[in-house]
Amino acid sequence: MASPIRLTAKKRSRTSTRSLAKAAAPSTDAEISLTDPSLYVNRELSLLDFQQRVLEEAQDPRNPLLERVKFLSIVGSNLDEFFMVRVAALKEQVAARIIEVGPDGMTPMAQLDAIRDRAIRLLDDARDCFNQQLHPALAEAGIEVVQYADLTDRQRARVNDYFAESIFPILTPLAFDPGRPFPHISNLSLNLAVLIRDREGTERFARVKVPDTIPQLVPASNGGRAKQGQYTFVWVEQVIAANLDVLFPGMEIVDAHPFHVARDADIEIRELEAADLLETVEEGIRQRRFADVVRLMVTKDMPEPILDILVNNLEVDPPDVYRVPDPLVVSRLRHLGGIDRPDLKEAPFAPTIAPALEIKKEDDDVFSNIRRGDVLVHHPFESFQSVTDFLQRAARDPHVLAIKMTLYRVGRNSPIVEALLEAMENGKQVAVLVELKARFDEESNIEWARALEREGVHVVYGLLGLKIHAKATLVVRREGSRIRRYVHMATGNYNAVTAHLYTDVGFFTTDEEIASDVSDLFNYLTGYSAKDDYRKLLVAPINMRARLRELVLREIDHQKSGNPGRIILKMNSLVDPEMIQLLYEASRAGVQVDLLIRGVCCLRPQVPGVSENIRVISLVGRFLEHSRIYYFANGGDEEVFLGSADWMPRNINRRVEILFPVEDKRLVRRLHDELLMTYLKDNRNARIMQPDGSYVRPKVDGESFSAQHWLLARASRRRI
Repeated sequence: MASPIRLTAKKRSRTSTRSLAKAAAPSTDAEISLTDPSLYVNRELSLLDFQQRVLEEAQDPRNPLLERVKFLSIVGSNLDEFFMVRVAALKEQVAARIIEVGPDGMTPMAQLDAIRDRAIRLLDDARDCFNQQLHPALAEAGIEVVQYADLTDRQRARVNDYFAESIFPILTPLAFDPGRPFPHISNLSLNLAVLIRDREGTERFARVKVPDTIPQLVPASNGGRAKQGQYTFVWVEQVIAANLDVLFPGMEIVDAHPFHVARDADIEIRELEAADLLETVEEGIRQRRFADVVRLMVTKDMPEPILDILVNNLEVDPPDVYRVPDPLVVSRLRHLGGIDRPDLKEAPFAPTIAPALEIKKEDDDVFSNIRRGDVLVHHPFESFQSVTDFLQRAARDPHVLAIKMTLYRVGRNSPIVEALLEAMENGKQVAVLVELKARFDEESNIEWARALEREGVHVVYGLLGLKIHAKATLVVRREGSRIRRYVHMATGNYNAVTAHLYTDVGFFTTDEEIASDVSDLFNYLTGYSAKDDYRKLLVAPINMRARLRELVLREIDHQKSGNPGRIILKMNSLVDPEMIQLLYEASRAGVQVDLLIRGVCCLRPQVPGVSENIRVISLVGRFLEHSRIYYFANGGDEEVFLGSADWMPRNINRRVEILFPVEDKRLVRRLHDELLMTYLKDNRNARIMQPDGSYVRPKVDGESFSAQHWLLARASRRRI
C-alpha cells in the first residue's frame, strides 16, 4: 500500500508544486483525503501566476504594439494592488503571530517567502519585456522613450524649458536634518532620493516627489512629434533630476535616485463601533496615506547609504525592498496609450444593440421589448447603453412609480447616477444601496452617495459586516389597473466605462417570481428581514452555498444513474475549499467538469484519482473576462445561473450576492452554444492549467481561434 499523501505545513512549504502534484496520486480511493494540502494551490501564488499570464500578452508579438504596452502597464498596477492588499494582509497576520494554515498548508510567513521569490522574477521579467522587446519595437515604430543624457541639444533645451514653466512651480523639495523630520512618503508615490553637498562639504539628504498630476512622459520634440506619427519622450523624473540645481541653488548635487513606495491600503472598518459608516470610511481613506510600507522599490544602482536612509526612516523590513531595473513604475506606461497611432492598436469597434431591445415599431420602447420575453445582453459586444436607456426611460416615464438599485462600482461622471437623480426630480421613489466599502472606489462612491442624498434619494450604505456586491435594479411601473415590476440583474457593475473593457452579461425580465425575490432582497438591504426562502434567486450569505451544493450533487446523482453529468463554470476565481471538494467528488464520480477561470484557481485539475475529469482554462485577451456563468446539464433539462458571485469564501459567506436563473430555453442555448462552447474552443488566448499549478498554451491543430475575436466579428456581422 502506498504511503499516505498528507503533508505537514513545514514540508509543504519546502516541497515543489510539481512533486506535490505527483504526491496527490494515491493508489487506492481509501487513501484519498480531499482536505489534503497537496490538492490545493495557494491563493496568493495563483494570483501571481495570473499576472504572469497578463505579462505573456505583453510579450506576445501577435498583439498590436501599444496593446502590448497596455498589458505591461496592467501588470504594474495589478502588482501594486497585490502588495497593498494581499501582502499587507499576510504581514498583519505575521505581526499578530497568526500561524494558522490555509487549505494548501502554507503559513503566512511561508507565503510571504514564496511571494517574494515569485514577485522578484515577475518584476524583473516585466522590465526585461519593456527594455528588450517593447522599447526597441516602439523605437522602430517611431515612438522613442529615451534617456535624458541621450537627448540632442535642441531636445534638451525644450524639456528644460518645459521643466521651468510646468514642473518647477509645483515641486516641493523636502530636507531631512535634525531640524526637519523625515518627510512623509505617500502611497504609490514616485520620488527622488537626493544627496547634496553644501559649501562646507557636508552631505545632506532631501526628497523630491515626482508629481502625478503632470505628464509622466515629457515630449522632447515639437509637441512630442518630429513628424506625423513620430514621437520622442523622456521620463519626467529624469528631467527633474537633471534640473535639481534649480531646486537646490548653491548646492552640489551628489546623487539622485528614484524610489517607489506601496503602503497597506486595506481599510480596517470597525463597523460595530462606527456611529456613521460614511465618516468612518472617509477616515480610513485618509489613513491609507500613513499606513505601513509593504514594498519599497528602488533601482538596482541605488547606493547602500541612500537605501539605508530610506529603509530606516520608512521602517521597511529588508525583505520588502525590491531592486529592479528601470523603468521603476511600469504602470505609468499606460500614458503611451494616448498616442495617436491607430495602426499600433486594436481596431475600434462599436457595440451593437441587443436585437431584442431594438426599437422596430413606432410604439416600441424598452418596457414593451422586455415584456415580450427575457433579454440577455452580452457586454461589450452588445451595448451597455441599453442599461442606461432603461434607467433614463424609467426616470422620465410618468407611469414609473419607484426605482431601487445597488451600486458597487459606478465610476465618475456616471450616466446611471444622473438617471437616478433625474428620477428623483421627476417625483419617483428612489432607493439606492451604495457600497462604501468597494475597495479603491470608496471616494467616488462617497461623492455619489452625498449627491444622491442631497436630492432626497433614500441612500443605504450596506449591512453590518457584509459587503453588498449584488448587481440589481428594480423598476416599479403602473400599467393600467396593475403594477408590473421590471428587473435588471448582471454579472458586472453599473459602470459605463468598464462595460466597454470587461465581458459581462446583463439580464432583463418581468418574471413575477424573480421580481418578488428582488423586492424581498431590497427589503432585506434597506430594512430588517430574516427571510431565508427565496423563490428562484440564490442569495449569499443566505441560501447560495446550500443551493450550489445541491446543484453539484444533482450532477453526481445523474452520473451515477446513467445520465452523463456535465458542469461548466465560468468565474473570476475559485478559492472556496468546500466547493473545490464538491468538484473533486463530482470528478471522481465521472462528471465532466470544465472550469473557465480567469484568475485565481486553488483547485488542481487532472490529478489521478481526484480530478481526472476536470479541465481548467484561463483566458486572457483584449477584454477582461468578468462574467460568471454556471451551467448544469441536469440530465438534459439544463439549468444556467448568472450573477455577481465567484466561488470564494468572501463571496459566499461575507457578501450579499445573487445568482439568478435563466429559464428561457432560447437563452440557455445561447449561453451554452454561443458563449461557453466558444470560450472552450479558444486556442489563441487560452491557457490550460496543469496538475502542478502551472499553465500552458493549448496545442493548435489548424487555425488559431480567439473567442473574443469571434464574438467581435459576430457582433459586426449583426450590425451590417
